[in-house]
Amino acid sequence: MRIEKLVHGGAGLARHEGRVLLVPFALPGEQVRVEVQRERAGVIEARLAEVVEAAAERIEPRCPYFRRCGGCAYQHAGYELQLEQKRLILEEVFRRVGKLEPPPVEVVSSPAWEYRNRAQFHLAGGRIGYFAHGSHRLCAVDKCPLLSPQLNAALGTLAEMQCEPRFPHFVKSLELFGNDAGIQLNVLETARPVARRFFDWCGERIAGLADGALEYRAGGDVHRVSGGSFFQVNRFLIEPLVERALAGAEGETAVDVYAGVGLFSLPLARRFRRVTAVESGGGAIRDLEFNAARAALPVAVRQASAEFYLLGLAERPDFVLADPPRVGLGKKVVAELLRIAPPRLVIVSCDPATLARDLAALIRGGYRIERLTLIDLFPQTAHIETITALNRAASMSGQA
Repeated sequence: MRIEKLVHGGAGLARHEGRVLLVPFALPGEQVRVEVQRERAGVIEARLAEVVEAAAERIEPRCPYFRRCGGCAYQHAGYELQLEQKRLILEEVFRRVGKLEPPPVEVVSSPAWEYRNRAQFHLAGGRIGYFAHGSHRLCAVDKCPLLSPQLNAALGTLAEMQCEPRFPHFVKSLELFGNDAGIQLNVLETARPVARRFFDWCGERIAGLADGALEYRAGGDVHRVSGGSFFQVNRFLIEPLVERALAGAEGETAVDVYAGVGLFSLPLARRFRRVTAVESGGGAIRDLEFNAARAALPVAVRQASAEFYLLGLAERPDFVLADPPRVGLGKKVVAELLRIAPPRLVIVSCDPATLARDLAALIRGGYRIERLTLIDLFPQTAHIETITALNRAASMSGQA
C-alpha cells in the first residue's frame, strides 16, 4: 500500500480496490505491507507489517514501548512533520465535518518530551502502565519519555512498591499530578476503599507527596488544584495557552464557562470589570472560589452546567470563553450563545471534529473566525488542541 496522508486519530490512510485502509504508525508517501485486522463500516483497519519504502522524515522512536503502548502515535515522525500533519488534519476536519474553509492556522510548538505534569496509570497483575494500543490490556512501563522527571521518579517508586505484599492490589487505576516541587496521588478506580495507611506509606516513599490539594503556579497566579479538579497537562504551554486565548480580550463583562479551578477566570478578572466563572464540578468550584479569594479578584463563581447557566443569562457579556470537554459545546449551548450573542467568543477545544461541528452552527448564526491557533499540548500523540477566536458584527449583535 502507498500511504496518502494521516487522518484524525493518527493513522495513515491508503486505498485498495475502492476501499479505505487505516494503518497506524505509517507516514505519508510510504510504501508499506499491511495485515488486515478488521473491517468496520467499509473501512479496513490494518496492522503495519513492514515499511518497504520509508519517508525521509521517519526517525527511530525514543520509547521502547512505542507501538505497544497506546499513548503515542507519532514517535516515528520528526517533530516538524508532526506539527505539519496536525495542521493538515485540522484543516481537513474543518472541511469534511464543518463544511468550513479554515483561516490560516497559527501553530504553537512545545518541547517534545518530558512535558506532562499529569498522567493516569492502570494496574494489573502486580504491574503498572498504560493501556496497550487498541485495547484495554495493560502495557507495563517503568518510565515514559512524555512525563516530567518528577512523575517518572514517582512512577518508578510505585512500580517498586507493587512488589511488596502491603501494596493494595485491588487498586485498578491511579493518577499522578506534579508541579515540579510537590506531587499529588489520586486513586481513580478501586475494587474497595483504600486505607489511609497506603497514602502515609506513599508519603514515605514518594518525594514531595502532597497531603491533599496541590498548589500550581501559572501566569502569575497560584492555583489550588484538588484531586479530581481539571488542570492543563503540558507544563511548558500553560502560560502561552492563556495568553493566546485571552489575546485582545478586554471590556466590562466576561463569562468563563467550563472554568475549572480558574486558569482563565483569574486573568480575565484583571481585564474586565465583572467576570463570572461557571463550573459544574463541586471540587473545582471550591478550588475556584479559594483561588479567586486568595488573588483578591472579584470573580463571581456559579456552580452550574454551561447550558443551565447560559439559559438563564439575560445580559449580553462583552466576551465569553469556553473550554469544553471532548464532546464540545453541543447544540443547546451553541443555541444559547447565539441567543446571547456576545461580540467576542473564544473556544478552547481538544477535539477538531466537535469543534468543527460547533463552529459551523456559530458561523451560520453570524459569527466569523478571527483567529485559529493550533497549540500543541500533546506532542508525540494524535491529540489536537486549538484556540478559536470568533467575533460578531456589531449590527448582528444588536439584532440578537
